[in-house]
Amino acid sequence: MFDLKNEINRIDLKRLVIGVVLGAMGGFAYYYFVGCSTGSCPLSSNPYLMTIWGIFFGSVLFFKQEKKEKTKQH
Repeated sequence: MFDLKNEINRIDLKRLVIGVVLGAMGGFAYYYFVGCSTGSCPLSSNPYLMTIWGIFFGSVLFFKQEKKEKTKQH
């Protein structure tokens, strides 16, 4: 039997996983290509921290948010 609620939850989970993976790749790419050559930058000089920040931002950007319906009040 097809369960719509489980299907929606699975789609949301896929979006979140895609966001985490793309965020991790983006964070590491930022460290690798931009980074901090002197090592004095606390975030961009550490590949682990930049990957974690990328994961955070990717999950926030790709996580589905509920749209609130606007009601017209006269």
